[in-house]
Amino acid sequence: MPMLLGCATMTHAQTTNSFPLWPDGAPGALGTNAADVPTLTVYLPDTTNATRAAMVIFPGGGYGHLANHEGDGYARWFNELGIVGFVLKYRLGSDGYRHPAMLQDAARAVRTVRARAAEWNVDPKRVGIVGSSAGGHLASTMLTHFDSGKTNAEDLIERESSRPDLAILCYPVVSLSDPLAHKGSRLNLLGTNPPPELVKELSANLQVTKDSPPCFLWHTAEDKTVPVENSLELAAALHRAGVPVDLHIYERGGHGLGLGSRAFDSTKRHPWTHDCEYWLRLHGFAK
Repeated sequence: MPMLLGCATMTHAQTTNSFPLWPDGAPGALGTNAADVPTLTVYLPDTTNATRAAMVIFPGGGYGHLANHEGDGYARWFNELGIVGFVLKYRLGSDGYRHPAMLQDAARAVRTVRARAAEWNVDPKRVGIVGSSAGGHLASTMLTHFDSGKTNAEDLIERESSRPDLAILCYPVVSLSDPLAHKGSRLNLLGTNPPPELVKELSANLQVTKDSPPCFLWHTAEDKTVPVENSLELAAALHRAGVPVDLHIYERGGHGLGLGSRAFDSTKRHPWTHDCEYWLRLHGFAK
C-alpha cells in the first residue's frame, strides 16, 4: 500500500494510507488505471484525543475532478476533533463514468469503515459522511439511497449497512432540475439528456424520508455556482420529514470555500467549522 505522510503542520495526525475499495476491481470498472480504482485514504487522530467516531469525506469538483482542500483538509480538521477521517477517491464523469458508479463507491466506503471498524478503533454506529459541492450531491444521495446490507453476501463488507449515521453537506448540489441544477455536475453524472425520472430520483430534496439521517447544511447567499436554494429546499424537506437538520446560511462568500482557505490554516477557518464542531458534539462525534 502506498503511504502518505502527514504534513509538517499536522502535529497530531498519524501516518495515513490508501487502499482500493474493491481489491479485485470495482463493479463496472472501465480499466485498471488509477482513475478506475476507487480508494479510501485513512487519517487517524492522536490516540489520546480519539472519540471513535468516523467521517467519510467526498471532495467536490463537479464530478470532473476532486478538490484536495475538501478532502485532505477536512480529514486533518476532523483529526483535530478526535475523529477518524476517510477520504474517498470516487470515480468521475471526466473518466467516462456515470451514475451509479459514484454512488456504488460512496456506499462501499461507508460499508468498509463499518466492516473494518476494529482496525481503526471506530464505533460502527458513529460513521458519518461529509461532502462539498458535487461531493455534497453524492452525500445528499446517500441520505436517500442507502440499504441495510446483504446478510448472506460472501463479501463481508457487503453485509454492512450503507446508511450514514449523520451527514454534513457544504454548499451542496442537491437538485438536478433547472434552474437550481449545477449543469456541469449533472452532465458528468448523468450524461446528456438524462431521463426525467432519473433526474428526480437523484434530487435529494424530492427523496427525503423519515429514515434519512440527521444533517448539518451550510451555504452562502452569494454562491453564484450552486444556488443557495439547493440547501434551503433540502433543509425544508428534512424538516417536513421530521429529520433533525441544522441549517446555516452565511451572507458573504463564494463557492468552494472549504474550511475557509485553500491552505490548511487554523487562523483562517470559516465560522461554519465552529458551528459544525458544536453540532458534532451534540451528536456524540466530538468531545
